[in-house]
Amino acid sequence: MTTVIEPAVEDAATDAPEPIIRLSGVTRTYQQKNRVVKALTGVDLEIRPGDFLTIQGPTGGGKSTLLQLLGALDRPTSGEVRVAGHDLAKASGADLQRLRAHEIGFVFQGFNLIPTLTAHENVDMALEPLGLSRAERAERVTEALAHVGLADRGDHRPSELSGGQQQRVAIARAIVKRPRVLLADEPTGNLDESMRDEILAVLESLNSEGLTLIVVTHDSAVAKRAGRRVRLAKGVVTEL
Repeated sequence: MTTVIEPAVEDAATDAPEPIIRLSGVTRTYQQKNRVVKALTGVDLEIRPGDFLTIQGPTGGGKSTLLQLLGALDRPTSGEVRVAGHDLAKASGADLQRLRAHEIGFVFQGFNLIPTLTAHENVDMALEPLGLSRAERAERVTEALAHVGLADRGDHRPSELSGGQQQRVAIARAIVKRPRVLLADEPTGNLDESMRDEILAVLESLNSEGLTLIVVTHDSAVAKRAGRRVRLAKGVVTEL
């Protein structure tokens, strides 16, 4: 499958592509009972098309909050978050929904597959918001499953697949929309070492084709394979 990436806008000063995601002075606070929780405190981060970035850090350090902002699932308390040219603070709820539907794919530690549906049907569900014809949907699903090495498993239900194969289906479901950015939250957390490497190979292949890849992980073996690594602790991002 060829990942569709729109032409990048060149930065005249650096000849580098314009960031697909940019966070400037971002804070995110929550009211929790009688206290204010500062999940993010002044985060600055740029992610360019084709980056493979991993995010590490302790539990409670703000990783989940950051991932929600990167995926247009939340808005900052202050500062600016721009994703694929959209300012999240100014975007309407419908705009954010379209952004998630077209530009961003999600992969999680839990595979989140519907057990009564086949692999093909699980992947096809991601295309429902796009208004495609049945024929085009079938073509995209077949292509996505082939791209993750499961061309012959489309009629299998999750219980008939290994953990690694289930995560491959989850990846196929994420890329079938042909997003520009793939967010993966501990994608190998439920897998043994051999399956971890198998899934990493799939993700690296997608990244090599131009897909921007952002992975939250506790696994240093995963993080070391990325082109860029950042650490998030106490709401502050540090480039490693």
